[in-house]
Amino acid sequence: QVQLVESGGGLVQAGDSLRLACAASGYSRYAMAWFRQAPGKEREFVAAISGTGGGTYYADSVKGRFTVSRDHAKNTVYLQMNSLKPEDTAVYYCAADRLSDYVRPSYRYWGQGTQVTVSS
Repeated sequence: QVQLVESGGGLVQAGDSLRLACAASGYSRYAMAWFRQAPGKEREFVAAISGTGGGTYYADSVKGRFTVSRDHAKNTVYLQMNSLKPEDTAVYYCAADRLSDYVRPSYRYWGQGTQVTVSS
């Protein structure tokens, strides 16, 4: 069983940066991903990193602004978010599983989410 706990969300202004963290227990080098969900919208893929950390994947909307990374020693995955925009406002969720399709929200394990609000 894997448990995921996100942290690092908050209220920032457009153009600011935030770093989200997802601490995992019961960790087994699963692929890990970040999704987000805005009010009234479906959960959408943001970024993912392979189990080894050698592969990273991004939604077009965040490519060049967000960076996903992982620290195996700390069992933690990070999402560095730069040049934030109001449309990045959402609850951000961390997910983990052993799978190859990183984009679909079919992960077995999910965190509780952390709110990110970007004001204009």
